Amino acid sequence: MIFDLERLNEGEWFPFFESRINEKGEVVYDEPKPDSGRVCIRSMTPIMEQLQKDRKRKYEFALNPQTRAMERVGYFDDLPADQQKKERDDVWDYVIVDFEGLYDAKGKEIACTRENKLKLLSIPMFDRFIAQCLRMLASSGVKAKEDEGKN
Repeated sequence: MIFDLERLNEGEWFPFFESRINEKGEVVYDEPKPDSGRVCIRSMTPIMEQLQKDRKRKYEFALNPQTRAMERVGYFDDLPADQQKKERDDVWDYVIVDFEGLYDAKGKEIACTRENKLKLLSIPMFDRFIAQCLRMLASSGVKAKEDEGKN
Protein backbone atom coordinates (compact mmCIF):
# COMPACT_ATOMS: atom_id res chain seq x y z
CA MET A 1 0.00 0.00 0.00
CA ILE A 2 1.36 3.40 -0.97
CA PHE A 3 0.41 6.49 1.05
CA ASP A 4 0.99 10.02 -0.21
CA LEU A 5 2.03 11.96 2.90
CA GLU A 6 1.80 15.23 0.99
CA ARG A 7 -1.97 14.78 0.56
CA LEU A 8 -3.22 14.42 4.12
CA ASN A 9 -6.88 14.82 5.04
CA GLU A 10 -8.08 15.67 1.55
CA GLY A 11 -11.48 14.26 2.32
CA GLU A 12 -13.78 11.48 1.24
CA TRP A 13 -16.39 11.67 -1.51
CA PHE A 14 -19.99 10.89 -0.54
CA PRO A 15 -22.86 10.56 -3.00
CA PHE A 16 -25.60 12.96 -1.98
CA PHE A 17 -28.57 11.27 -0.33
CA GLU A 18 -31.83 12.91 0.64
CA SER A 19 -33.36 12.76 4.10
CA ARG A 20 -36.63 13.62 5.75
CA ILE A 21 -38.22 13.62 9.19
CA ASN A 22 -40.84 10.87 9.55
CA GLU A 23 -44.08 11.02 11.59
CA LYS A 24 -42.20 9.78 14.69
CA GLY A 25 -39.77 12.69 14.44
CA GLU A 26 -36.89 10.46 13.33
CA VAL A 27 -34.53 11.25 10.48
CA VAL A 28 -34.84 8.84 7.57
CA TYR A 29 -32.01 8.73 5.03
CA ASP A 30 -32.71 7.63 1.44
CA GLU A 31 -30.35 5.71 -0.79
CA PRO A 32 -28.31 7.97 -3.10
CA LYS A 33 -29.71 8.39 -6.60
CA PRO A 34 -27.31 7.88 -9.53
CA ASP A 35 -27.50 11.54 -10.64
CA SER A 36 -27.68 13.16 -7.20
CA GLY A 37 -24.20 14.66 -7.19
CA ARG A 38 -21.50 14.13 -4.62
CA VAL A 39 -19.69 16.04 -1.90
CA CYS A 40 -16.12 15.74 -0.64
CA ILE A 41 -15.97 16.04 3.15
CA ARG A 42 -13.10 15.86 5.60
CA SER A 43 -12.95 15.53 9.35
CA MET A 44 -13.27 18.71 11.35
CA THR A 45 -10.80 17.51 14.01
CA PRO A 46 -7.68 19.26 12.64
CA ILE A 47 -9.30 22.69 12.33
CA MET A 48 -11.02 22.36 15.72
CA GLU A 49 -7.70 21.49 17.34
CA GLN A 50 -6.11 24.53 15.68
CA LEU A 51 -8.91 26.85 16.79
CA GLN A 52 -8.67 25.58 20.37
CA LYS A 53 -4.89 25.97 20.33
CA ASP A 54 -5.29 29.60 19.22
CA ARG A 55 -7.80 30.46 21.97
CA LYS A 56 -6.88 31.35 25.52
CA ARG A 57 -7.88 28.84 28.15
CA LYS A 58 -8.87 29.98 31.64
CA TYR A 59 -8.91 27.92 34.80
CA GLU A 60 -10.76 28.26 38.07
CA PHE A 61 -11.68 26.08 41.01
CA ALA A 62 -15.25 24.86 41.32
CA LEU A 63 -17.03 22.66 43.81
CA ASN A 64 -17.87 19.19 42.51
CA PRO A 65 -21.19 18.37 44.23
CA GLN A 66 -20.65 14.61 43.92
CA THR A 67 -17.22 14.48 45.55
CA ARG A 68 -17.61 17.71 47.57
CA ALA A 69 -14.08 18.61 46.57
CA MET A 70 -12.78 21.67 44.81
CA GLU A 71 -11.61 20.80 41.30
CA ARG A 72 -9.69 22.77 38.74
CA VAL A 73 -11.91 23.42 35.71
CA GLY A 74 -10.66 24.75 32.38
CA TYR A 75 -12.71 26.59 29.79
CA PHE A 76 -12.24 28.84 26.80
CA ASP A 77 -13.08 32.54 26.90
CA ASP A 78 -16.38 33.42 25.28
CA LEU A 79 -15.95 35.03 21.91
CA PRO A 80 -18.03 37.91 20.60
CA ALA A 81 -20.96 36.75 18.43
CA ASP A 82 -19.40 37.93 15.17
CA GLN A 83 -16.16 36.07 15.90
CA GLN A 84 -18.10 32.92 16.85
CA LYS A 85 -19.93 33.07 13.51
CA LYS A 86 -16.67 33.54 11.60
CA GLU A 87 -15.12 30.58 13.44
CA ARG A 88 -18.16 28.40 12.66
CA ASP A 89 -18.10 29.46 9.01
CA ASP A 90 -14.35 28.71 8.82
CA VAL A 91 -14.98 25.20 10.14
CA TRP A 92 -17.71 24.47 7.57
CA ASP A 93 -15.61 25.92 4.76
CA TYR A 94 -12.80 23.58 5.82
CA VAL A 95 -15.03 20.49 6.24
CA ILE A 96 -16.71 20.77 2.82
CA VAL A 97 -13.78 20.39 0.44
CA ASP A 98 -15.61 20.21 -2.88
CA PHE A 99 -18.85 19.18 -4.52
CA GLU A 100 -20.07 18.41 -8.00
CA GLY A 101 -23.39 17.69 -9.60
CA LEU A 102 -25.39 19.97 -7.30
CA TYR A 103 -27.75 22.33 -9.12
CA ASP A 104 -29.82 25.38 -8.17
CA ALA A 105 -33.54 25.76 -8.91
CA LYS A 106 -32.75 27.14 -12.39
CA GLY A 107 -30.74 24.04 -13.33
CA LYS A 108 -27.35 25.78 -13.11
CA GLU A 109 -24.54 23.87 -11.41
CA ILE A 110 -23.62 25.39 -8.05
CA ALA A 111 -19.97 26.45 -7.82
CA CYS A 112 -18.08 25.24 -4.76
CA THR A 113 -17.38 28.55 -3.04
CA ARG A 114 -17.36 29.47 0.64
CA GLU A 115 -20.53 31.51 0.16
CA ASN A 116 -22.36 28.62 -1.54
CA LYS A 117 -21.21 26.10 1.07
CA LEU A 118 -22.69 28.28 3.81
CA LYS A 119 -25.91 28.83 1.84
CA LEU A 120 -26.32 25.08 1.32
CA LEU A 121 -25.86 24.47 5.04
CA SER A 122 -28.93 26.62 5.72
CA ILE A 123 -31.01 23.97 3.92
CA PRO A 124 -32.02 21.36 6.52
CA MET A 125 -31.65 18.36 4.17
CA PHE A 126 -28.10 19.40 3.20
CA ASP A 127 -27.21 20.10 6.84
CA ARG A 128 -28.44 16.61 7.86
CA PHE A 129 -26.45 15.10 4.96
CA ILE A 130 -23.22 16.77 6.12
CA ALA A 131 -23.86 15.74 9.74
CA GLN A 132 -24.45 12.11 8.71
CA CYS A 133 -21.30 12.08 6.55
CA LEU A 134 -19.27 13.41 9.49
CA ARG A 135 -20.72 10.66 11.71
CA MET A 136 -19.74 8.07 9.09
CA LEU A 137 -16.20 9.49 8.91
CA ALA A 138 -15.91 9.47 12.70
CA SER A 139 -17.25 5.92 13.04
CA SER A 140 -14.91 4.66 10.31
CA GLY A 141 -12.01 6.19 12.24
CA VAL A 142 -13.15 4.46 15.43
CA LYS A 143 -13.53 1.15 13.58
CA ALA A 144 -10.05 1.52 12.07
CA LYS A 145 -8.58 2.12 15.55
CA GLU A 146 -10.45 -0.91 16.92
CA ASP A 147 -9.11 -3.04 14.05
CA GLU A 148 -5.56 -1.84 14.77
CA GLY A 149 -5.92 -2.89 18.41
CA LYS A 150 -6.96 -6.41 17.39
CA ASN A 151 -3.80 -6.97 15.34
